[in-house]
Amino acid sequence: MRRSWRVLALIPIAALVGLRAFGDPAAPAKYAQVDTKRLMAADSEPGNWMTSGRDFGQGHFSPLTEINRDTVKRLGFAWDYDTGTTRGFEATPIVVDGVLYTSGVAGRVYALDAKTGKALWTFDPQADGQVNRYGCCDAVNRGVAVWEGMVYVAALDGRMFGLDAKTGKVVWNADTIVDKSRGYTSTGAPQVAGSVVVIGNAGADYDARGYVSAYDLKTGALRWRFFAVPGDLKKGFEHPELRMAARTWDPDSRWDVGGGGTPWGGMGYDPKLNLLYVGTGNAALYNWHERSPKGGDNLFLASILALNPDTGRLVWYYQEVPRDSWDYTATAPFILADLKLKGENRKVLMHAPKDGFFYILDRKTGKLLSADKYVPMNWATKVDLKTGRPEITAAADYDYGDKPKFIAPSGMGGHSWNPMAYDPDTGLVYIPTIEGGSLVWDRTKGHVYRPKTANSGNQIFFGDMLMFDPARFPEPMRSALVDVQKSGEAQSFSALKAFDPQTGKVVWEKRTTQWWDRGGVLATAGGLLFQGTDDGHFRVLDIRDGTVLKDIFVGTSIMAAPMTYTIDGVQYVAVMAAWGGGGWAMPHQTSAVTTYGNEGRIIAFRLDGGAVPIPPVVAPPPPIPEPPKQIGSADDIAKGGQLYGGTCGLCHANVSNGMTPDLRRLSPATHAAFKDIVLHGALRAAGMPQWDDVLSEKDVDDIHAYVIDEAWRAYRTQQTGTKDMSTPLASPMAH
Repeated sequence: MRRSWRVLALIPIAALVGLRAFGDPAAPAKYAQVDTKRLMAADSEPGNWMTSGRDFGQGHFSPLTEINRDTVKRLGFAWDYDTGTTRGFEATPIVVDGVLYTSGVAGRVYALDAKTGKALWTFDPQADGQVNRYGCCDAVNRGVAVWEGMVYVAALDGRMFGLDAKTGKVVWNADTIVDKSRGYTSTGAPQVAGSVVVIGNAGADYDARGYVSAYDLKTGALRWRFFAVPGDLKKGFEHPELRMAARTWDPDSRWDVGGGGTPWGGMGYDPKLNLLYVGTGNAALYNWHERSPKGGDNLFLASILALNPDTGRLVWYYQEVPRDSWDYTATAPFILADLKLKGENRKVLMHAPKDGFFYILDRKTGKLLSADKYVPMNWATKVDLKTGRPEITAAADYDYGDKPKFIAPSGMGGHSWNPMAYDPDTGLVYIPTIEGGSLVWDRTKGHVYRPKTANSGNQIFFGDMLMFDPARFPEPMRSALVDVQKSGEAQSFSALKAFDPQTGKVVWEKRTTQWWDRGGVLATAGGLLFQGTDDGHFRVLDIRDGTVLKDIFVGTSIMAAPMTYTIDGVQYVAVMAAWGGGGWAMPHQTSAVTTYGNEGRIIAFRLDGGAVPIPPVVAPPPPIPEPPKQIGSADDIAKGGQLYGGTCGLCHANVSNGMTPDLRRLSPATHAAFKDIVLHGALRAAGMPQWDDVLSEKDVDDIHAYVIDEAWRAYRTQQTGTKDMSTPLASPMAH
């Protein structure tokens, strides 16, 4: 049962929300009054946090010092706000003049009194639940943008909203999706650039063709659109840059699968240079040899694009990963800074993407200045600074017919969407990293395109999957797992690394035993780093060496980056807390989710605060009921397992996590209605999509046979009390 304060947080009356808090500030006369002049002078008002990374450079660094090495031991609870949701949080809040603006599940927006946590208004875009099918990494949203009295957000189903910052009312909305027959979603934060607000999309792992769209700030009128990859060459080009890009693709490429290149994450804008920076995503299909049989770099996959925001035309580009075959996106957050490199002052763009190189580019010209390794890798030996090209190893090349290959980093990175921080005082960048590889295997000659569903074309084992019992899998994956486990390469872990961009070296690192503990980072002039953990802790580290100075248990998983602000001279630190996304379909056994559930919270801290309220322990799942009689053959079950991994496993990961149903525990009535639910959308109103445009009746029968088989496996384990060796193919990367 929920505690009363959590129930009240769902009522849309500001006076009833955020009951445990200190005082009320006076309401501002105007809301979200951010403009170019104010943003460029952000250091003159360090108590505000005006973009997702505080200033235009997005460094996730604050000059505030009230909370410092000497005072941090007094850090405690200020307030929290319950969002009433149970999916992932990845956004960093924005605070302007005492009001906190942030986004949550599927593009919901919250405007809170930043001193008390009371709701001023909330907005729910009512995103189409059918789009849950296409979200590779949960129904997350990475933030809002605020500008001149407006709040901008993209809903999961691709609609972009301009909201009145005072009331939350919709001023305009625009549907950004150009092709409804494709598996598009929008999960990133909008970027204001000059007179437009820009948003990208996700879906390269499905069948999307990436692009960014720019809308008029006041009216929402479409100003321009830039496609990241060509479409079918027989249909011509939407803009001239695609003609150049097309020369790097086989004319007979697998255009049916979409190409990929979706810009779902990192963007930035330099007002002085008037350049918009956009990072593009991975390829679709993954296998380069099948995607573009005659070769080519396949522009603009895994690239940084510098666009003129007034026209949408390309000024320069840099491709980090030519011929991407490994899910190495260029969508990690950018940091724009001024550095002195080799005696010369440079305006630079710093980037630590999945591929494991830390790139520094001149952000005016796109010239590559350095590219140093920040995690171990074997896909490339180095990047040639003259040509800007990586030297790709033979070990990383694969095609149909090859045995599974171990490639590092995995498609998780390196480093992905989790914000890193840059401290101009120390000159170091603090990166939440993962060290670990993956087994990659293309087992199917000639990928069969399936609309609006997973189309990476490969089977990929990474993270915990490398520790699975090899006996559960057929050859050649069985032997490959045995080999990688014997070599010691199967173990993955995360580390917070202090990286020196001047030398290209890691100065210090703080390792964990878990590869999934990689929350975003905040750095402050108080000499501190703030980072949350998957197992429900909020840590404060000494910026000099990573020593943990304060550890507060909050009981809720944290992946998002914290931020900090002041009201009435008091410094607060706030963070969004809930598990989800990040490339894994289910919480790990050590996650706070397994004990305390996943009710989303925004939590704020201050000096001399109190103890953080811990969510109640969730009740254990009921026993698995005796499953129905098996309906399929061994071949049906095997086929159903493959289909399950590519369609169902993203949400239903054969665990009881309180977020989506554990299909091993279905009731007899639900088993009887299985086909109606999956194929015809009997539960679509409850958020369960229908699959009749992708799956046949035989497909659904095979999936049902697999579900029954898994239920019997778990049931027998339960009855005998033996160890559960179930290793479902539930990863979104196992297609």
